[in-house]
Amino acid sequence: MDAPERYLEGSHAVVTGASRGIGAAIAAALAARGARVTVMARHADALRRSADALRGTGADVHDLVCDVTDERSVSEAFRAAAERHGPVAVLVNNAGAAESALALETDAALWARMIAVNLTGTYACSMQVLGGMLAAKHGRIVNVASTAGLRGYKTMTAYCAAKHGVVGYTRALALETAKHGITVNAVCPGYTDTELTERAVSNLVAAMGATPAEARAMLVKTIPRGKLTTPAEVASAVGWLCAPAAAAVTGIALGITGGEVA
Repeated sequence: MDAPERYLEGSHAVVTGASRGIGAAIAAALAARGARVTVMARHADALRRSADALRGTGADVHDLVCDVTDERSVSEAFRAAAERHGPVAVLVNNAGAAESALALETDAALWARMIAVNLTGTYACSMQVLGGMLAAKHGRIVNVASTAGLRGYKTMTAYCAAKHGVVGYTRALALETAKHGITVNAVCPGYTDTELTERAVSNLVAAMGATPAEARAMLVKTIPRGKLTTPAEVASAVGWLCAPAAAAVTGIALGITGGEVA
């Protein structure tokens, strides 16, 4: 495969939730397109391993511990990122979490956790870069939502509410920034080959007494193309949304689902 065009050469990109899975793949994709990348996540050891692997490819990568649910942590991390790599031209809000429970078993604490990490975290990080992007008359914000931002899932009321909120925030912010050289888009992956899907498999095993292979097959059966999405496929879509050729694309919620939400 040909090397990707380096249209982000010299640009500073921040990716949250970048210690593994989709976030790590996005960081690699942006680095391959020439960006100086700041990767953020809560867990220092996993983040450092991911950053070291990316640095091993020759990428210019800086890792910063950041909890997107903590306002002070967010402000300090973005200040340090700008001091290291300059103003942020690309922000990918990937940090998130998913917990499941029946609606009547979804207590206020679970609800608050899902809103805080998935929705308020997206807002908090976006606010750190928006002023600079407006001043520069250029920027790319990509929010990693989910098919749960496009449809409902049983036992996922809090998560679906948060991810629907991410899609709504994306569309509204896109309208405000469209005349300022900024695009704001969401990508909505379906079941992806990550630890999050493995937890879904474990939940099915516990709830239904299925084997792991049977549980995974249940998930795959919901995907028309018959296989899980890969982190690299999500990262490729994010890379395209950050390209100069995608300058007219803003306010979309791009399903990366293998046909699940068609």
